[in-house]
Amino acid sequence: MGIRMDAIGMVVRDLEASLRFYRRLGIEIPAGQEGEDHVEAKLACGCRLMWDKVELVRSIDPGWVEPVGQRIGLAFRCDSPAEVDAKYAELTGLGYAGHMEPWDAFWGQRYAVLLDPDGNKVDLFAPL
Repeated sequence: MGIRMDAIGMVVRDLEASLRFYRRLGIEIPAGQEGEDHVEAKLACGCRLMWDKVELVRSIDPGWVEPVGQRIGLAFRCDSPAEVDAKYAELTGLGYAGHMEPWDAFWGQRYAVLLDPDGNKVDLFAPL
């Protein structure tokens, strides 16, 4: 079978805040894991999205240094341009940071960018 992409991992400062944000984006994260150091969710594409607390990563790799700037970029496809607008409005209305308000991108997509609780860019997009 060979090598294949299986998981995307993120190191987070506040696991509960991160899980709340990604649940709002529609990721089905099993309930009751907020007290854990590591959480995984199976995505519709077949990959897993994983969250590790900073403390866990430092216990495994004592030399780990928290990165400055962008840690990872994730993009979520919406069913329609209207869903991009609605999801952006919902999350910014709940107090999550908006980075770029929805716009019609020259490459033919409705696009918006949010920031998750750790400052990672999270793109929302749909074909125009």
